[in-house]
Amino acid sequence: MHSSRFYAYVPPPAPSLPDRNMSPQAGLPLCPVTGQPAVRHVQWVSARMLRDLWRIAFKTDAKEALRGVDLFGLWESPTGLYFFDPPREGTDAFYDQLYTKLIRLGLFSNQYMRREFAMAALSIPAGARVLDVGCGLANFSLCVPQAHYTGLDPHMAGRSQSAAVCGQTLAEHLLAHAGSYDAVCAFQVLEHVKAPADLFGEMVQAARPGGLIFAAVPHVPSPATRIPNYLINAPPHHLTWWTKPALAELAKGAGALVERIEIVPWSPSDALIYWIARFTPIKCRAEHYRGHWAWHVSALLGLVCGIFANALAGVPSRGGEGASLLLIARRAPDAA
Repeated sequence: MHSSRFYAYVPPPAPSLPDRNMSPQAGLPLCPVTGQPAVRHVQWVSARMLRDLWRIAFKTDAKEALRGVDLFGLWESPTGLYFFDPPREGTDAFYDQLYTKLIRLGLFSNQYMRREFAMAALSIPAGARVLDVGCGLANFSLCVPQAHYTGLDPHMAGRSQSAAVCGQTLAEHLLAHAGSYDAVCAFQVLEHVKAPADLFGEMVQAARPGGLIFAAVPHVPSPATRIPNYLINAPPHHLTWWTKPALAELAKGAGALVERIEIVPWSPSDALIYWIARFTPIKCRAEHYRGHWAWHVSALLGLVCGIFANALAGVPSRGGEGASLLLIARRAPDAA
């Protein structure tokens, strides 16, 4: 129904890139973690193409979330972090439609368990008070039955079957619970917000002095960043792709002490991404999104072959880049 318009689409010409010697005020966007100017422009991405892809692939309307934007710039910061500018977050309506579709496809359920859940749970003792920011369906609560669990998610509170999930934002929750938690977690959350440093700072405030802080994020380079037109990694869903140095700077900026940053191995919940990247004919390097029929066909072939490979081979035993990165840090013991 949409194929003729979809494959005939030609993106508008990109504007001139800013001179690398220009000041930040003159055009270079600032890293959302460090506030330093971007060091490299990766590519321009058409907002119109993203709107079409969200509608076709996920039956999700991104029009309101992307309103007023013609082109997104994908930039690299001094830490290696990739970020989209302008940073446009998904609206409530966007996420209501997206999660409805993901649940129907079986890609988001109460059985959805990431390896970072188990990795974090190993450090959480019995009786600990745990705050799960952007908790989704509160699946992490099943990994820490020994703890007192609280989940926050304004988008998912009505869908979760757990009474421990509330629809507050973290800023709202802090008004009564600052410094209350032994562990504060955000699994695959920071990449969704335009100001990840602010959100992480609030996570640190929620932890007691000496308390643990966990943050899992998508990374670059990775199989996900080699899939052509990989929509989950694009606005208004993902706004940042992370590196170990970026996570280290994130913790430093909030006054948290890094214990370690680990590569998260593949799990049954995300192994499909590995197989799609293996089988897609086009592997993204210099650019990641393009409105060309060959890119759409390549992504479709990768998906079809990846589904079969995932069903036959399951979770890859190798793949050193892993599924994501996990930051494990602590609030400074003497924090006020």
